[in-house]
Amino acid sequence: MAISMHGSVPPTEHRSEARLGLGADGNYHLAIGTAEFGNGTTTVHRQIVSSVLNSTASRVRVIQSDTDKTGYDTGAFASAGTVVAGNAVRLAAEALRDRMLTFASKNYAVGRDACRIEHDAIFYNDTRVPLADFFAAARRAGRQLETVRKAYGTPRSVTFQVQAFRIAVNRVTGEIVILQSVHGCDGGVIINPMQCRAQIDGAVAQGVGWTLQEKMVFDDRGRMINPSFRNYRIPAYADALARTEIYFAETHDAFGPLGAKSMSEAPIYPIAPALANALTDATGIRFHDSSLTPDRIYRRIFESTEKKPA
Repeated sequence: MAISMHGSVPPTEHRSEARLGLGADGNYHLAIGTAEFGNGTTTVHRQIVSSVLNSTASRVRVIQSDTDKTGYDTGAFASAGTVVAGNAVRLAAEALRDRMLTFASKNYAVGRDACRIEHDAIFYNDTRVPLADFFAAARRAGRQLETVRKAYGTPRSVTFQVQAFRIAVNRVTGEIVILQSVHGCDGGVIINPMQCRAQIDGAVAQGVGWTLQEKMVFDDRGRMINPSFRNYRIPAYADALARTEIYFAETHDAFGPLGAKSMSEAPIYPIAPALANALTDATGIRFHDSSLTPDRIYRRIFESTEKKPA
């Protein structure tokens, strides 16, 4: 097995701005500059808004990565999509919640404690006002139910991963078979467990490819001689592990939105060292670089056998 620690998010200058408001259609409209490229931030941002505003993700409309309509965002890299942009979204949602409840209290002449937001309506005492009607009331009163909030890359947290493999090694052919794969992570409060599990599964598959298959080969002049996928082997779907057991630690982060930490690239870090440790445990031979291809494994086993006295 192997364990890793990842200090995510650049410590300075990373920032994000979220713009959130209640629309005439009774839905929440979020504009955020961070990009969605399969990292799942769209869903996570909707979940953060709906969690703070006691609604559902289906009622959150998102505009992303449009510089005509969104505030500045440094970028969705270094695990910043959930933590930095997510914190901006959380702050905007909390400010909007306060603004809506304050207006409801004044508009309906009741104490603020008597007002609450539930799904698609504002309640004061036992009276229900649909959000679309509440928006119309705010417009008549000249009140804007919109907020803008920013978040930055500091302070930040670290995330932890541990990966374990049980493998079998054919000492004649040098082939490795992975018999069991287990991954544990401390990602704080996991906002979307299904997305996070898929991310970890992908990280394990990619890390196994780095370790067992991928290898850049250079000639004596430093030129890469396998620059195409015809002779640079990357994992295909058929190469992916049938199953990795994934476990989440129950922790709550002080800085991330709703207690979440960054994940992103973090799960890939312990994959290669865990496989290398498992190979050492199986063969007694330490490999210090990848890839752990059958020919290299066989050669080292053969050499170690040759050196042993008869």
